[in-house]
Amino acid sequence: MLTIKNLHTKYGPIPVLKNISLHVKQGEIVALIGTNGAGKTTLLTTISGLIRPVEGEITFNDTPITKKSPAEIVALGLSQVPEGRQIFSPLTVEENLELGAYQRSSSKNGKKAVEEDLGAVYDLFPRLKERRKQVAGTLSGGEQQMLAIGRAFMAKPKMLLLDEPSLGLAPKLVDSIMSTIVALNKEQGLTILIVEQNAKKALSISHRAYVLETGKIVLQGSSEELIEDSEIKRAYLGKDYSTITER
Repeated sequence: MLTIKNLHTKYGPIPVLKNISLHVKQGEIVALIGTNGAGKTTLLTTISGLIRPVEGEITFNDTPITKKSPAEIVALGLSQVPEGRQIFSPLTVEENLELGAYQRSSSKNGKKAVEEDLGAVYDLFPRLKERRKQVAGTLSGGEQQMLAIGRAFMAKPKMLLLDEPSLGLAPKLVDSIMSTIVALNKEQGLTILIVEQNAKKALSISHRAYVLETGKIVLQGSSEELIEDSEIKRAYLGKDYSTITER
């Protein structure tokens, strides 16, 4: 579904991503783990068209997207949930969700489908339904993360890019968000690429994973294999590397 070949990205003269190659198959959850500054967010924003690579190729469903605009990429079915949620704080919950579907709502049939998907988001996140008329900026951190995921879902994506969905959340909320990601994959059929510093959680819900260090992929494999890798345990999981088995 998503294929990246020999990708190089710079911020000005500074190389950030160096010869990145990876793939995500339809129906997979693939995790990208690494420390701060490894280039994880840069990779997602490059895929989304917000940053132009200096070299390499990105294809989505066999369509080259390296030179496409972010709006064109979203229209193809690829949506990103950014780090830090980046919701529209002055707008209500429902207005935020409707903005996620702005490219779909022009036709009569489009409006009907948007209403159906709005109902699906409320089924997925009942808390958002309770607060649908509430100003988004007054939501808790966990509720804002639910809203960010729901807004991306409203674009009717085939694939979601999730950037640090557990960031700043309490442990119980992290478990809830991770369970929702699994549900989106299993029940909604969404393919997912997730960036996470919480390697234990990311590996516990994903099928495969890549490890990124200083802009390079240094390790890849099935999540079950990587969670037992001694270097991964030492660098990312610590002494307690027990996992949940959601995938």
